[in-house]
Amino acid sequence: MLSVSNISCVRADHTLFSGVGFELAPGECLHLEGGNGVGKTSLLRILAGFSPAAQGEVHWQGQRLGSSTCRLSQDLLYLGHQLALKDELNAIENLQAGAAIAGTPLAPEMALAALQQMGLGSRAGLPVRVLSQGQKRRVALARLAVHTQPLWLLDEPFVALDAPAQQLVVGLLRKHLARGGMVLFTSHQPVDIGGRSRSYRLGA
Repeated sequence: MLSVSNISCVRADHTLFSGVGFELAPGECLHLEGGNGVGKTSLLRILAGFSPAAQGEVHWQGQRLGSSTCRLSQDLLYLGHQLALKDELNAIENLQAGAAIAGTPLAPEMALAALQQMGLGSRAGLPVRVLSQGQKRRVALARLAVHTQPLWLLDEPFVALDAPAQQLVVGLLRKHLARGGMVLFTSHQPVDIGGRSRSYRLGA
């Protein structure tokens, strides 16, 4: 269970949002909506433990974020605007490196299968630096096919994807939810995840 209570965020003496609160249980999906500049990315970073909140608390599995007993960092998959790819590594090696950091070693054939799902089978052995920005984004999204951390925080996972790729990502999210995972994502476009999904609007 992810529990968010009375969270506020201040940047350069400007309050982006305040009083944010919700809960997310296993099998649930929350679509974080709101216009540009309302603080959607800032909220995701607070929930991931990357930035402090000006006020309020985040609890994961009953433990307060930042306490010595909170295991959120081990239980979290975060995909932000920065794709966190190493240009000198190929796509397979990038997936393996991410899995190693998460403590779940990934066999090359499993990484290749995930990249093939994203339409990158023929690019899997190329250094990431030679891929287009769209292809790099697909490499990052291929993590959804191989990571099983219970909580996924995804910042605009559908941006710049064509319709078939969007449906592929939707399918990966639905699979994660079906096994009891939780998803919180931002998106400017309407996306039908189905199941136990709802939206939360940030800002006026």
